[in-house]
Amino acid sequence: MTYREKLQRRAIKNTEVKALKKLTPYDIILWSYLTEKTYKMQEDANKYCFKVHKDANKNDVKEAIKYIYKVTPLEVNIVNVAFKWRSQRKLVRRSHKKAIVTLDKKDKIEIWL
Repeated sequence: MTYREKLQRRAIKNTEVKALKKLTPYDIILWSYLTEKTYKMQEDANKYCFKVHKDANKNDVKEAIKYIYKVTPLEVNIVNVAFKWRSQRKLVRRSHKKAIVTLDKKDKIEIWL
């Protein structure tokens, strides 16, 4: 295999869902983040933050948002939030995944408090 063939192979975008084969869309999207920062992101840039399942990828989150909220996301970004240990307060935050979903300006998601 030549170098050019390797580059062409790498350029193919993967659109396969991984976790939706064994989980439901409601298992992929666990809950939404509601903080001051995420609220400002919702108002200014129409971006919403969700805690998602550890096995989920961008394609899984996109399909789950389409199914649950009936809107099509423009972009999905995934962030791995690291494990944090606070020894003074005996507080432990487990590691998890966070998805930042960008929607079109005309679309909105109603999030209940």
